[in-house]
Amino acid sequence: MARLQPAQQTSDRPDTRAARRVRRMYDRLASLWGAQQWWPAEDSFEVVIGAFLTQNTAWKSVQRSIANLKARGVLSVAGLLSIPEDELRVLIRPSGFMLRKAAALKTFASFLDAHYSGRMENLARAAQRDATPIRDRLLALPAVGPETSDAILLYALEVPAMVVDEYMRRVFTRHGLLPEKAKYTNHQSLAEHAFAADAASESPAALAGHYNEFHALMVQIGKLHCGRTPRCTGCPLAYDLPKESPLRAGSAPPHTLKP
Repeated sequence: MARLQPAQQTSDRPDTRAARRVRRMYDRLASLWGAQQWWPAEDSFEVVIGAFLTQNTAWKSVQRSIANLKARGVLSVAGLLSIPEDELRVLIRPSGFMLRKAAALKTFASFLDAHYSGRMENLARAAQRDATPIRDRLLALPAVGPETSDAILLYALEVPAMVVDEYMRRVFTRHGLLPEKAKYTNHQSLAEHAFAADAASESPAALAGHYNEFHALMVQIGKLHCGRTPRCTGCPLAYDLPKESPLRAGSAPPHTLKP
């Protein structure tokens, strides 16, 4: 299985100390919370549909849309190709942005049908042979940015692609690991660097498992503590906040945190 090439668009090499801090965050959260078992879906095609629908909306809304698609019997390549687009918009209305998302779902179904015989297994085999051109192909589709493409690679195709979302950005920024204006590739490169030893010694499948759990744990810490308004009291990562951070005033003292 081929690995996705590491993020290289930035000339700045990730800070080794920062990468070690990120790895300690992962180890700490994994020991406290265990496996998160993400992405919640019945199969890889549903993962892709969820990755499109979750853009700029809450997962509960995505679940309602997916339930609508299942009830209508169109949560498949053939189903999405056959259903009129205006009807599809109604089914995915709970997820918002239904015009753009309906068109994106139909385009992906056409892409999979035309190039991979409509089978996720074929796309997965191609990605596992060489992930970089597959990522480029995904990015060329409408409504697919870096986060969506990497989520598809990681969760649907089982390729070690580091997913960067808003939760990770908040954690990295608030902990002083990266500046507020850091790019997607800066966050991705730092997170990848935290798993450099694993990348050197483990299989791509095992590395994908680490990336999977790390992203899921970032989502969980974001939901519980690092939302738009930080809730640092009792946060298991509060120990890592910079001493000068104003957030420390609202966090639990380090000695009260579980080891």
